[in-house]
Amino acid sequence: MQNTVNFIKEKTNDFQPEIGIILGSGLGELADEYCDYALPYTQIPNFVKSTVQGHKGRLVFAEISGRKVVMMQGRNHFYEGHTMQEITYPVKVMKSLGIKTLILTNAAGAVNESFKPADLMIITDHINFTGSNPLIGENDDTMGERFPDMSEVYKKNLVDHAKKCARDLNIDIKEGVYWANSGPSYETPAEINMIRKLGGDAVGMSTVPEAIVANYCGLNVLGISCITNAASSSSGTKLSHEEVIDAAANAKTKFKSLILEIVKSI
Repeated sequence: MQNTVNFIKEKTNDFQPEIGIILGSGLGELADEYCDYALPYTQIPNFVKSTVQGHKGRLVFAEISGRKVVMMQGRNHFYEGHTMQEITYPVKVMKSLGIKTLILTNAAGAVNESFKPADLMIITDHINFTGSNPLIGENDDTMGERFPDMSEVYKKNLVDHAKKCARDLNIDIKEGVYWANSGPSYETPAEINMIRKLGGDAVGMSTVPEAIVANYCGLNVLGISCITNAASSSSGTKLSHEEVIDAAANAKTKFKSLILEIVKSI
């Protein structure tokens, strides 16, 4: 960890971020527009490389509306063959760099039948159905407690703040529970029916491991999903990653506006 942090500080002139943002599939344009320093994951000690289309794989540092921000332009996933510890390592690095708040974003499939592509959903809670947990293994007492409380992973004050920002921007915002599967295959119609009956509103293959570690580390967490497709159902809807990228592109304008407003006024 210290080697990673020292390398980043040296390359960024000791840039000290206060807010972290993880940008999901098709949502990385924010980091292209705001970039003071950019470090490819392949150059950062102990980072693993992202292999997914729509993820550039860079750690980007920028000042946005007077706030110092570090952005992950693309994330790593459990389904790529990385361990849970590897994909959440950057969260611990951002914590060590000084962030207090982490904004998690993702592209997700709609389970709630009232959601449509290009909707934005504030995550109020999650269900971890990946079959694993990033806190398995020896505990690092310098980062957090062995058995962290999970009763308010997504801070209510940040949820309320995001809702207010959406109202100020006239963005129709949804709220709901994010269900995480391991992937990489999409869900079957039967699985979607199960998720809906068990309380999921949107489903994806990321975010929850990072949220668990961020909460464990004492960070304030906000989660926002970009609904990119209607999830598979008995109607026989076909899903593809290209559809996810295209739908995220359609939502990028309001997504960027919302993130910028949140960062400015958080």
